This record gives sequence, C-alpha cells and structure tokens, in this order.
Amino acid sequence: MKEEKVITDFAREAVPKELRRSWFSMFSVLVAIGVDLSAVMLGAELANGMPLNQAILSVCVGSLILAILCTICAIVGASTNLSTSMITKYVFGKYGAQVFSIVLGISLLGWFGVQVGFFATNAHTVLQDAFHVSINVKVLSLIGGLLMMTTAIFGYRAIEKLSVWSVPLLLGLMLFTLFLTLKNYSIPVSIPKAGGFTFGSAISLVISIFIVGATVQPDISRWAKSKKDAIIATFFGIFIGNSFMIILAILMSKAMGTDDMMKIFITLGLAIPGILVLTLAQWTTNTSNLYSSSLGFSIVFTKIQKEWLTIILGIIATILAVLGIYDQFLSFLNILAIIIAPIGGIYVAEYFFVKTEFQRYDLHLEAKAVVNRSIIAWVAGMLITYLTTAQPSGLALFSLTSVSALDGVLSGFIVQTVLGKLLKQKDSFQQVTIDKKENEEFGQ
Repeated sequence: MKEEKVITDFAREAVPKELRRSWFSMFSVLVAIGVDLSAVMLGAELANGMPLNQAILSVCVGSLILAILCTICAIVGASTNLSTSMITKYVFGKYGAQVFSIVLGISLLGWFGVQVGFFATNAHTVLQDAFHVSINVKVLSLIGGLLMMTTAIFGYRAIEKLSVWSVPLLLGLMLFTLFLTLKNYSIPVSIPKAGGFTFGSAISLVISIFIVGATVQPDISRWAKSKKDAIIATFFGIFIGNSFMIILAILMSKAMGTDDMMKIFITLGLAIPGILVLTLAQWTTNTSNLYSSSLGFSIVFTKIQKEWLTIILGIIATILAVLGIYDQFLSFLNILAIIIAPIGGIYVAEYFFVKTEFQRYDLHLEAKAVVNRSIIAWVAGMLITYLTTAQPSGLALFSLTSVSALDGVLSGFIVQTVLGKLLKQKDSFQQVTIDKKENEEFGQ
C-alpha cells in the first residue's frame, strides 16, 4: 500500500510525515524554477531601459516582495501538506475547487507550451549559429516538450533529484560566463534609450514574472518537514532564484550590447555550455508547470492515475508548443495572472483570518459543494486584476500597486477576509438567537 502511494505522488492526499523533506530539497527546486529564459529576457529588457544601479536595485526589491508573498502561501501548504488544488477544495467547495483546478491546469499547460517555445527558438539559434546545423523549430519543440515531461511523470521526488544536480551546475556555468564577459568587455556608462522603465514599473515586472507561481507554492511546500523548513526554503529559494538570472542578464546585456543570451554564449566561445544551460534551465522550470497542472487535473479526473494523466497533459502541451503558443507569450501571461493570481490571496485569508478550523484539516470531513463567499472573492479579484491590467489584455482603468497581478492577490485577500468575518458574525448571531429561543421553549 505504501509503495502505491509513493508512485501516485499524493495528488489527492496529504504527504505522509515520514516522506517530508528538509529545507534544502525545496530550496533547490525553487532556485531551479527561477533560473530560466524568461528571467533572461526580463533582465535584457531592464538593461536596455534603465541605468545599471536602478535596474539591479529594482530586481532586489521586486524579488524581496515576491519572496515574502510566496512564503506566506507556502506556510499554508506546509501546514496542511496538501496540494494547491486540494487546499481550494476546502476553500471553494468541491465543485468550486474543480473549476479552479481546470482553470489552473489549462493555464499551466499553456505556460508549459510557452516555455517549450522559448527552448526551441533559442536552441534553433545556437545550433545554427554555432554548429551550422538547422533543425526545424517545431521539431525542437517536440523534442523539448517530451524531454521536460519525463520528470513530471514521476512527481516531486524526480523534480527534486533533477534540481539538486542541476542547480550547482547552472549557477557555476552562469557565473563563469559572467566572469568571461566582464573580463573581455566593459559595462558602458550609457544613458538608457528613451521610453525606458521607471523604477516602479521595473519592480512591477520583476514581481509579475513569478507572482502566479506564488499561488501554487503549496505544491512544493507540502513536502516540508515543518513550517520553518518551508519558510527558509521558499524565502531564500524565491529571492535567489528570481534575482540571480535577471541580474546576470542585466550585467551581460549591458556589457555586450545584446539581449540574446545564446549569442552571448556563442560570442564567448561557450556554445556547448550554452546548450547545456538552455536545456537544464528550461527543463527544471517547465517540469514544475506540468507537475502543478497534473495535480490540479487529478482532483477532476479522479479515476485516472496521475502518471497517465501527466503523460496525456504533457502531450497536449507539447502539441500547443508545436502549434506556436509561444507567439502569444505576453497575452497569455496577462490572462494567466488575471485568472489565477487572486486565488493565493483567498486561501491565505481563509487560513489565517477567517476559519480557524481550516488550520486543522480533517480529510475525513466532506467538503461543501460550493463556498459562495470564496467564489465572490475570486470573481472580485479577477475583476480588479482585469481593470488594472494594461491593454489589450485588460482595461487599465486604474492601478492599486502598479502590479496588476498583485492587485488581484490583495483584492481576493481583502474580499475573502471581509466576507468571512461578516458571515461568521451573522452565523454566530443566528446561533445565539436559536439557542436563546430553544432555552425559552425548554423553560416553558
């Protein structure tokens, strides 16, 4: 029976105490997730649009805010040892959670396809420019997608092993590349081009690149031995993982005058290390997208084993990559934030402020069909996010924090807290009235 549980990765139950991990395991996974080409692209954009000191400071401030937010969400996962989708079952109700899981699953499948597109496009560049080998981008997308789904099939333990071995190699290669860059090129003291970023907008971008990932932090932190392990792993893993690659990209882009990381590797004579970094960076990041997607769909398709579900989803996502979902990167990222971002604020509010019994999950209790106040908070959060998101994905009518996804998190948190407190007071008042009436009748 235990062996069967190990294989199924505990998609629909709490992670057993004897299999929970120390902080280093989750720290490695989170750093590996942060080291990807999305961060490189953002770093190059910041390098072109800001002075060096402001660009680096904005990355540090944004990553700090993001690390705090992710850590708060991770505490809920470490306390319950349940996946994000299972947590929402007790927050939104059985059917509400299924809606969320479908939305989350589809969104992360799309993001998997986008990341595969990143891999294929950059692999095509380095193979053609460095080795004069031309492989069709669609073929590379197919190869990359199938490769990245392998670890997700076997669950967290496979992702952990991949990350523990990959992170030191990735960090070492990137630092060596930076060393060669600074040795052979100087960072120019130049004025950024017109229409660059303000300090606030740069912080917003740094937060936005992973804020949706904050919502699904319980998928990783549920494996923590303790809240302390989850806090240490998440805070430092997110802060280091999110800032490391962006800052390196800023420095190298400034020095070499290009935002193409693969061309930087080729220019420095590091084509093979470049391919290795490209493959490992995208593999360690993207496998977690499919992993969380399969956890979400597993509470919808309960009769399908998670391994087979992951294979099916991985094939679908790879097909999306081959069809070119990568071309819709920015639009997809905004839509993803609008739908998913409020969820983290809602379950954090529920855990810390609304239902004290929520802190002691009883998996033997049947969840309600639908929790209306949570659905209302979700809709409100999505609406606020949509109204504050830049066009064409949103309306951009106003801004609360200048980060639309963060606006959604805070809106979901506030609405859930207010509605939860009001309804609890109402329920308490009604219960007191009923008790008083029963006592009076009994006294007669």
